Amino acid sequence: MKKLFSLLALSFCLLNNNAQAQNSVKIAALVNGEIISNQDIQNRINSFLMTSQIPLNEQTKGMIVQKVMHSAIDEKIKLQAAEKEGIKISDADIDAAVTNFEKSNNIPNGELKNILKEAKVSEKSFREQMKADLAWVRFLRNKLRLEGNITQNEIETALADAKKDLNTPKYQISEIFVKKAKAKDIQDLVENLRKDPRFELYAMKFSDSPSAAKGGNLGWINQGKLPEKLEEQILGMKPGEISDAILLNDGYYIIRLNQTFDPKKDKPTIPNENEIKNYLTNQKMETLAQKYLQDLRQQAVIEIRN
Repeated sequence: MKKLFSLLALSFCLLNNNAQAQNSVKIAALVNGEIISNQDIQNRINSFLMTSQIPLNEQTKGMIVQKVMHSAIDEKIKLQAAEKEGIKISDADIDAAVTNFEKSNNIPNGELKNILKEAKVSEKSFREQMKADLAWVRFLRNKLRLEGNITQNEIETALADAKKDLNTPKYQISEIFVKKAKAKDIQDLVENLRKDPRFELYAMKFSDSPSAAKGGNLGWINQGKLPEKLEEQILGMKPGEISDAILLNDGYYIIRLNQTFDPKKDKPTIPNENEIKNYLTNQKMETLAQKYLQDLRQQAVIEIRN
């Protein structure tokens, strides 16, 4: 995959208020020959700020620009993959998604247009993002059907494993994982997280891990199952605390300790079959999403311009 990154220059170009920069339309990136303009990126930055309410400051600016650029590229890749599979997303589908977005965010019906206008977000750009999300979900569901349903044997095995785990000390943690290439401002992110309680939101927006879809939540993990470097940090933390950025292999981890479980004093809760089935289905979907997106990125020809 061909990448020509110059994000510092791109950050300056996109985030200044100069009228000339606002009015000119230039190519910010090419994805398999399809154009992403600097106007597209600016719209997505404005959309990111509108939906996340994450502050744009010296601590977050660089990571926001990088995240938006990578997300815009992934949108193109997902749409291209869905189109090859014959998946069509209609205007009616997008209209329904917009209505659901308004309901879930307590926005009066039809008011989103005005909110987008006030936030300087193109309605066309916002709908394109929704189209990419809808197309990708359908793409993954098609792939999941080919993989087959969760079997009763898988459910019973997972349930038996869960019962055994109840005799082991464990902790519930959330993570944000940022690859080295995008971690220039990682310590600034840590500082922001310690001031802003919305860890889940930051994980969804910034993390490169599949757990980002769940706000970084990794669930319960048995003591001794994580890499030693991460475990050392966690064992020295109290619930609610956030770790420093921990370098491990190809990136940095930021961990929040949510809860601990001590079988000697804490009463366990055993999941039912339906909860186990939902967990296994979601786990399979996440694995497929990671696999296909990684493969598609590697196959894509991507050029990011100044």
